[in-house]
Amino acid sequence: MTASLERQWTHFSGRMLMIGFGCVAQGVLLLLLRHIAMRPGQITVLAPPECDYSVAESCGVRVDKLAVTRSNLSSILPERLEAGDFLLNLSVDVSCVDLMAWCQAHGVLYLDACTEPWTGGYLDASLPPEARTNHALRQAALALRDGKRGSPTAVITHGVNPGLVSHFVKQALVNLGRDLLPGISVPRDQQGWASLAQRLGIRAIHIAERDTQAPSQRKQVGEFVNTWSVEGLHGEACQPAELGWGSHERWLPACARLLDGANGAVWLNRPGGETRVRSWTPLEGSYHGFLITHSESLSIADYLTVRGSEGVSYRPTVLYAYYPCDDTVLSLHEAAGRNWHLQDRRRLLGADEIVSGMDELGVLLLGHARNAYWYGSRLTIEQTRKLCPFNNATSLQTAAGVLSGVVWAIENPNAGIVEPDDLPFRELMAIAGPYLGEMVGAYGDWTPLRDRCALFADDGRDDDPWQFVNMLLD
Repeated sequence: MTASLERQWTHFSGRMLMIGFGCVAQGVLLLLLRHIAMRPGQITVLAPPECDYSVAESCGVRVDKLAVTRSNLSSILPERLEAGDFLLNLSVDVSCVDLMAWCQAHGVLYLDACTEPWTGGYLDASLPPEARTNHALRQAALALRDGKRGSPTAVITHGVNPGLVSHFVKQALVNLGRDLLPGISVPRDQQGWASLAQRLGIRAIHIAERDTQAPSQRKQVGEFVNTWSVEGLHGEACQPAELGWGSHERWLPACARLLDGANGAVWLNRPGGETRVRSWTPLEGSYHGFLITHSESLSIADYLTVRGSEGVSYRPTVLYAYYPCDDTVLSLHEAAGRNWHLQDRRRLLGADEIVSGMDELGVLLLGHARNAYWYGSRLTIEQTRKLCPFNNATSLQTAAGVLSGVVWAIENPNAGIVEPDDLPFRELMAIAGPYLGEMVGAYGDWTPLRDRCALFADDGRDDDPWQFVNMLLD
């Protein structure tokens, strides 16, 4: 473990511009300087003046206290980047699509941890709900692919989720395959992975996360508390809930709208922060999570689709079931009561403020012969403090995903626009793994039907446990 924490995975001779400097970016900066052979002077941090720059200043990197906006984007970037340089986008309220388009046109490498619109894009009531979905953002990003080989590498949505969870899915499929289909080989392409998921009988995949980190000072009235970006989670909670729609689904909830039949994207006419689903992790057991929209729900479902001459023959239902730390649950509940107007006071939980807990984050594969299989990361706050300063468990899991994506992009500079599902999972996990705590695989007998309250009459739904309507809490 010590050797892995000290290893330099690659070197980089160009300039790197980091846009945004929240808690994840602060952790990422330390990992970049630890694992990539480059000087602090090659890095510039560009973020709004109100950010805390103490970590950047202590590392000796340049700081530009300036917010990136739609109007100044075209003048800011040419002054700081040229062909062969790297734009690392860890911001909120800055259009990832516009940044990526500029990088593609100017030969600059690119990575982000999620696909963001410009300020207010998640909350713009003048836009129809479907225009504010992650499906719309993902399609806009993928539309920049021009079909040419050798374009600059742009790794999109590569943190932990979205990001590393796509690699968790592949490892989970391999683990299941070895238990249920002896003699299988590890797939080498998209068709192979989709075929393996189909052969295993995977009906649904949950990104199943329970964060139990607790601070010494609990949430106060009129305050939004979170273990990562407050504004980021608030924006996601206000977006329509959405998920990847499985080929086995026979019921479409009344509030659901099909976005794209070919890619299996569905959105619900209600915010994700007010929509809950049943899910399970090994330590938490059964829980009710928020159906927060994330691009991995769409990209994993798309990647694992089997298509033939007559159309789609197989696709799993994929969704993100998020049970954040207790203070964040209270914060979301309070914000919902304010008609989703964000509280004036906002607090990110730093490593020193958290007294206990972990982030149990993994993928739950459902419907196969062993019923349920969860595979993922258990990272405690105590482990986090030993691994990398200035992080909590959630931010370090994300920073590990960013580090692995940056290393891969530097080593593969002409790969074009790629999603996590397109990348070699073992390479990326080897880089990120030392920062993920305990990687665990566990079988369970949980189904959403067993999690229903037996005190009330049957609601008449289909008794197939893997239908989405059996996971959704009305």
